[in-house]
Amino acid sequence: MRIRPVVRLICLTGCIAGGLMADSTFDETQAARFARLALDCVHKEYPNKIAHSLNSDADVKPPRALTPAFYGCYDWHSSVHGHWLLARLLRMFPNAPFAADARRALAQSLMDAKIAQEEAYVKAPGRATFERPYGLAWLLQLAAELKESQDTDARRWSRTLEPLEHAAVAHLSSWLPKLAHPVRNGEHTNTAFSLGLMLDYARIAGDAKFRQLLESRARDYYLKDRACPLNYEPSGEDFLSPCLAEADVMRRVLPPAEFATWFTAFLPHVDLEPTHVTDFTDGKLYHLAGLNLSRAWMLNGIVSKLPASDPRRKTFAVLSARLRQAGLESITGEHYEGGHWLGTFAVYLVSERGLR
Repeated sequence: MRIRPVVRLICLTGCIAGGLMADSTFDETQAARFARLALDCVHKEYPNKIAHSLNSDADVKPPRALTPAFYGCYDWHSSVHGHWLLARLLRMFPNAPFAADARRALAQSLMDAKIAQEEAYVKAPGRATFERPYGLAWLLQLAAELKESQDTDARRWSRTLEPLEHAAVAHLSSWLPKLAHPVRNGEHTNTAFSLGLMLDYARIAGDAKFRQLLESRARDYYLKDRACPLNYEPSGEDFLSPCLAEADVMRRVLPPAEFATWFTAFLPHVDLEPTHVTDFTDGKLYHLAGLNLSRAWMLNGIVSKLPASDPRRKTFAVLSARLRQAGLESITGEHYEGGHWLGTFAVYLVSERGLR
């Protein structure tokens, strides 16, 4: 299915009646801004923070030799979702001025030899925990984006990526049955957020076995949860909301009526304000800009599953719009600490990737 060049943002609560921005659009000009953030970093090797397990002296190599497809954007997972951003925008705006650059960047990375080296790296001894679950979940999102595209190049890249994609699914399928308790923080190891990305992939890929595992573990982890302490959020370096991420994955798993009942018990009150970054040069403190964006899309996901008559829909949509504005205003591209990853969160939100 080809996405229209101009994407109207979904109106979750009856926007005209509710006074919201019914005509808000995501267009080529906005897309170009975010595409540039990814283009500026997907092949920028340094600065670089590698999570690298060495098995011998032979493993002492620069990032481009260790993981030749995904070595830019400061770290592996940011590189992966930077490539997802380019694939997403290329699919949405195939004739935009930035499209040729995006196509060249993806072609440079998604080559058979490079993905074979990525696969070998992931499968090497001592790397079972590599980028688990966040980076692997984003890799599956990239795979899903390419699978849905009708573009000839994207279909070729999808086939090229398959060995690494299958390795990621194998790692995650081995790990999840052994994960007795979910990780409930607001950073990369959060279980709920990655489960959501993985579930969307499994459904797009038609992987019924993986989907069933993910749905089963989500129910095991979260179905009995009540009264999530949203007032404890955020921690000082969060870019995800533990409470909202859990609700956002459960709306993917539960039927509407069951989800509405579960959500009422899980989050009786949703009272939060946009966060503010006190130092844009500090990469960890800059996480709070991403928190506004992820909270916004998670609220949109929750609203999409609540009954049409539920009064919380309007309240949450208004709050989501405030968070969206605060998050987007924080993305200047001036500081690499945020520029290397925030574009992905912005595009995930404004292109409604998690809403199907």
